[in-house]
Amino acid sequence: MNRSRRHWLRNSGVMAAAGLGWMGRGSARAQSAAAAGRALPMRGEFVIRGATVLSIDPRIGDLIAGDVHVRGGEIIAVAPSLNVSGAQVIDARGMICMPGFIDTHWHLWTSSLRAVIRIDDPQRTYQPVTNRLGQLYTPEDSYRAVCVGLAEGLSAGATTVNNWAHNIRSPAHADAELRAMRDCGVRGRLSYGTPMGYPDEQVMDLAGLAKIQRDWMPNDGTLTLGICARNVGDTTNPLRGNIAVTVARQDWAGARALGLPVTMHTSGPSPIKLMADEGLLGPFLQLVHPLLTTAEERQLLKKFDVRYSTSPTGESRRAAAAGEIQLAELLQAGIKVSLSIDNTGSYAVDYFQCMRILYALHAHRVGPKPPLTSRRLVQLATLDGAIDLGVSAQTGSITPGKRADLLLVRMGDINMALAEDPYEALVTFAQPQNIDSVIVDGRILRRGGVFAALDHGEVVRQAVASVAELKRRAGWP
Repeated sequence: MNRSRRHWLRNSGVMAAAGLGWMGRGSARAQSAAAAGRALPMRGEFVIRGATVLSIDPRIGDLIAGDVHVRGGEIIAVAPSLNVSGAQVIDARGMICMPGFIDTHWHLWTSSLRAVIRIDDPQRTYQPVTNRLGQLYTPEDSYRAVCVGLAEGLSAGATTVNNWAHNIRSPAHADAELRAMRDCGVRGRLSYGTPMGYPDEQVMDLAGLAKIQRDWMPNDGTLTLGICARNVGDTTNPLRGNIAVTVARQDWAGARALGLPVTMHTSGPSPIKLMADEGLLGPFLQLVHPLLTTAEERQLLKKFDVRYSTSPTGESRRAAAAGEIQLAELLQAGIKVSLSIDNTGSYAVDYFQCMRILYALHAHRVGPKPPLTSRRLVQLATLDGAIDLGVSAQTGSITPGKRADLLLVRMGDINMALAEDPYEALVTFAQPQNIDSVIVDGRILRRGGVFAALDHGEVVRQAVASVAELKRRAGWP
């Protein structure tokens, strides 16, 4: 591969971040436009030229140097050289062009609480903080938290997210979170859940769920809806709760009647056999945290086409009794697996780190069987996430006809320089600051490491104000 072709993306095309401030206190509805700074960029026509293209599409393969043509948000063509007149040209020599990262499980509403969460104080770790302060959230707090999380997510290359919203206190809170997703320009699903402090014996707010579906679906195709279910089982979980099968049946029946998918944590003793016996497994289901499954349960997951999302950064911090990340077992069983960040209250958004941790733990546990290549890890973070969320027809690979959800990653930066294999460069050396450009649905949301519309500084300031008010209401020390 010719490394003499590495150059930084030309700065002449960099869009400055907008300076539009917040529009004052009030509802999340009134403030939604301000969080993004100004209107999202238009879906124009452009050609990315001279990039090392990692398509994650076996029919197209990888190009040492290639062009990607995008028009109206759609990928039109991918080839070593394209003759396109009248389109904007993005000089991507010395960069990797790859699909955007797809995060399949992220509690975005907790993003602002990193101001309060501590890893070395048992009273201020993630669960006690989110349980206590989450019960005081207004829709405005939800909106601001999701915005600050997505701002970091976009800077780290997340173009699609499964917003695991397990603190929907009212339909207005769900509306606020969807508005934040729309205003920040991401593709994604809102997984509507029950709020902190909700009684385990009470059925979720199915009327509110139906209202959000009527109000928001369909839209322009970038946002979808599902539910995040409470853990099913008889063991106690004082901070999150486990629900009985009878309650789960009612929650899930309401969601399935609306045609919505379900996602659920499997923290603690594995509930998979119980769920199979109760008819709760199916291709509509995504499970999270593959730590304690048995061989019998993995056969059931394969039989019913259930998917699994792993969050290696957070899972690797759990006590040994919580189990080990069973990526090898899942892959050997033929189960669809995807990657997620989980939460960012205790660590930063970094999908490169997720891939590195996953590889390190896999190598430590099982060695090369099954083999886990750097290319496979990048696929886990992109196309496999699209398959998990049911959006692989729209995104996850650089394929003509799909929507343009793309990243440009600089290979000439000091931490990336000299790496000859682009997949090795991404998995072993890359960091979020190497991401030059982020494109979602054909909109160039970041270029040259600068937001095109979102006013990141103002989003952070408003998240800080939200946390200060939450602490005041809680009487937080």
